[in-house]
Amino acid sequence: MGSQTVVADVADELARRVAAGEYQPGDLMPSVRQVAEEFDMNRATAQLTLGRLESYGFVEARRGKGFTIRDVREAGGIDVYRHLFRFSIPMPDTAIEMFRDIVEVERGIVMDALLAYTDSAQDIDPAELKADIDKLEALARLEVPDFRQILAIEVVLVRKLLTALGLSMQRAVLNSIGEMVLEVPEAIEAYFAGAADLHVLVWRALVAVWDSGSGPSDAQLALFEDLFGMYHQKVTARFEELLDSADAADDHADVAHAAMA
Repeated sequence: MGSQTVVADVADELARRVAAGEYQPGDLMPSVRQVAEEFDMNRATAQLTLGRLESYGFVEARRGKGFTIRDVREAGGIDVYRHLFRFSIPMPDTAIEMFRDIVEVERGIVMDALLAYTDSAQDIDPAELKADIDKLEALARLEVPDFRQILAIEVVLVRKLLTALGLSMQRAVLNSIGEMVLEVPEAIEAYFAGAADLHVLVWRALVAVWDSGSGPSDAQLALFEDLFGMYHQKVTARFEELLDSADAADDHADVAHAAMA
């Protein structure tokens, strides 16, 4: 195993402990010597490991003291939140709460982008949008749909809308949300609480509205918002189911292991 892999794996384990509250904000991290001894590595590699943890935003270096645990929930920015979400997956209650927040922010950005683009000059070449949707449809029709790639293309589509609208901050947040979700298999699967084909149908319907040039009626907008809200409720519920089932499977494995011991 290469030193970079060791650094990444140990940094992830230390970050998991911070996320789980095993190390409290304001406390000192284990020293370079302690990390080296616990994980059977040399001190240079242990120093690199703690430096990687600092790059995650989970600790900060204090001259003469070592590394201090940051209050990642209170003081962390969106990059820290991204790492925190990934390391929280073994803790269902925390991960579910974070995912609800992620979905709510994503929903607001996407809804605003879709509605704003409908009322805008619509500068994107329709053929470009349709080509991306054709890719979505091809992926959705696979015997085993490639959920990760479908979501990645959808992020690109919304990014294009935000760029056309000049909404650079919303685009930056969307990019970060995309990275968060695409790093966590359970989050990806949750976004397909319904069939993958539904994602394609929504985009086709939106392009048809944009092509018509007349825009949706008030009743159609209200229906769209209701459907969008229901979809995201299903997404969060599906994520909770996936984590609960994984947690139950882990408990079952622990019981089986204990019985065999």
